Amino acid sequence: MTPPRRLQAIAERAAPLGLDEAALDRLVRAFYETARTDPLLGPIFAAAVTDWEAHFTRMVAFWSAVLLFSGRYHGQPLPLHTGLPVDARHFDRWLALFEAAARSIVPATADQVVARARRIAESFELGVAGRRGVVLGPGERLRPDGAGAPDEVADETAEYASPPCFLADIERRR
Repeated sequence: MTPPRRLQAIAERAAPLGLDEAALDRLVRAFYETARTDPLLGPIFAAAVTDWEAHFTRMVAFWSAVLLFSGRYHGQPLPLHTGLPVDARHFDRWLALFEAAARSIVPATADQVVARARRIAESFELGVAGRRGVVLGPGERLRPDGAGAPDEVADETAEYASPPCFLADIERRR
């Protein structure tokens, strides 16, 4: 049970953003509706997520913690993602789809939501690269061959282009 002071703090944070748990649930579901059928991301999610309702619940808790400071998410998402077969193209595509969902579902606060997602995406891309022994310098992205490269990856993959991302919690890797 969430203490009353925490509930008040969440409400105070949520009000100016125009966000609440219901909006976050709609955002998460809208994103995955598209991502699950995406030619680049869909196969990764299909291989990794078996219980979608549990995954949605976990992702809403994650975004609630990130955006509303609710404290509802208690996992360690980075280790769940570092072994995935992803590179800059995947992060870019994730963010493009997430941004589209945010602009559709929470347009008044999409800029703040997307800014937070970009920071998370950057961190995850660095984490994935580090796990592979690749040190990315400023402006470098994780290439499909696993090495770092200047921020030109999206040019090679215009079909999937956009900025970096956070992939969802991966259930079977828990």
